Amino acid sequence: MQLSLRLHDAEATLKLGAILADCIRQSGSGIALLLCGSLGAGKTTLVRGLVSALPGGFAAEVSSPSFNICNIYPTGPETVHYDLYRLQGAPVDDSLYDHVEDGSSVVIIEWAEYLPADAKPDNALVLTWLEQPQGRLVTIQASGTGAENVLACLTPQTAGFTA
Repeated sequence: MQLSLRLHDAEATLKLGAILADCIRQSGSGIALLLCGSLGAGKTTLVRGLVSALPGGFAAEVSSPSFNICNIYPTGPETVHYDLYRLQGAPVDDSLYDHVEDGSSVVIIEWAEYLPADAKPDNALVLTWLEQPQGRLVTIQASGTGAENVLACLTPQTAGFTA
């Protein structure tokens, strides 16, 4: 299952994050979001929109966890935000495996292209950003039943973003 969306600006990216948060809440379970794309593509902006739309997100200060690798936000469900940019092939921290296996959190992994193959979760949405002359094209692919349910929820709610 795949969805392609055109995001014209940061506001559209924040809105997509909020819609994604709503669909995750409706699913009633945790999920992994694997974010792939270049520097400045909008990955952290999406996370900001998602976290601020979850219960408790008003208390979170979302920033890219490039220097400390992981941020945990006090949302419901808890949001665990990893950034693998500095790792680039180095082993990931065991806590990432623990959070993914837990299944109750929203686990967001920026620079998921650096995630070892054996660490990729079975239930995940993969969001890939591609630069366009005007904005970004984001493709979203689902693997696993939970991720497919979230993508099915996203599809009608993002009709205005279709590429």
